[in-house]
Amino acid sequence: MRAGMKVAISANALKLSGGLERYALDLIRGFNAAGFAGERKPVFFARKIDPSQPESQMVDARRINVSFLPSRLRDTYFNWALKRSRKKARVDVLIGCNRVESSEIAICGGTHIGFLAATGRRERRSDSRQIVLERLQYEQASVIVAHSDMMRDELRSLYGIADTKIRVLYPPVDSTRFSPVPDEKRGELRKQFGFADHEIVLLFPSSSHERKGLPLIEAALRASGLPVVVAVAGRPPAQTSEQVRYIGYAKNIEDAYRAADFTVLASKYEPFGLVGIESVMCGTPVIFPTSVGCCSAIAENAKFTFKPGDADDLRNAVRRALDAKNTHVTAASILYDTSIAAHVSALLTLAEGIAADMPVSASGSIQRA
Repeated sequence: MRAGMKVAISANALKLSGGLERYALDLIRGFNAAGFAGERKPVFFARKIDPSQPESQMVDARRINVSFLPSRLRDTYFNWALKRSRKKARVDVLIGCNRVESSEIAICGGTHIGFLAATGRRERRSDSRQIVLERLQYEQASVIVAHSDMMRDELRSLYGIADTKIRVLYPPVDSTRFSPVPDEKRGELRKQFGFADHEIVLLFPSSSHERKGLPLIEAALRASGLPVVVAVAGRPPAQTSEQVRYIGYAKNIEDAYRAADFTVLASKYEPFGLVGIESVMCGTPVIFPTSVGCCSAIAENAKFTFKPGDADDLRNAVRRALDAKNTHVTAASILYDTSIAAHVSALLTLAEGIAADMPVSASGSIQRA
């Protein structure tokens, strides 16, 4: 790493929250493990900072307060204020995990145009504002890190981004947390979740059931005669039945993966879907639509795919999964290095390339234009 280079991360929040906030926490730990501590620790810009989060001590956390503004103005204000804040903090390379135009490395974990197209939702003023910021970020960034091949394709086709500006880096997953357990332990976990020995359990982890496709799953399995139970983990479903069971929030979601026979989603739009990687790393194959971005990162033996929105094809995928129930799934079924260290190393390589184009003073420190 170039001497004197200051790295920063921008995100909506430094706390356990949505996918990109969780990803930002992974980056903090990865940078810390790579030696970015003390005077070298990254700056972290966010709307909210949770001081009880251990990662908050690993960065120079700087809150940009937007709470006094109407919600429709908060993204725009944060984007404007960040330009001043990063200059004050003497940041050289900013990794943007939210929509900010001043990021040298823009993280693309999903696109708003792609989301609207996949869900069939009409564009509103709030959507237009987000898309404007998104376009600005992609135009201004030196490089865009796409979290899946699907995102790379959307960046090219929907935003007109040159392929040379895009790098596909699948997001990291903690292998110390998501790993298989012996059969004896798995049996104990099944009892804890109330799964009978004869039940074939399809785990449905979700906090947004409509978006993740629970209605389609219910329609596909209703009166199908298939001997399966859908175990909903997360937000309670609107109703339960003999085939749909609520197992609670499941704070230790890794144990739910280990106890289930398969993990199922039917999302209309899923840019990557860490759920799939986590499940397979725990030894549990997935039943996913081909529209889930992580499918390209999972080996054939660990996935059973179907056409998005097609109840008949979903039902057929479940049948195929049941026929192959004894398939042995291991971490080798994941087709990339899931470690945080490998991901951060790749980001640092990109940062070094960007820094190489920056002017350097006589003392060896980087000077921004």
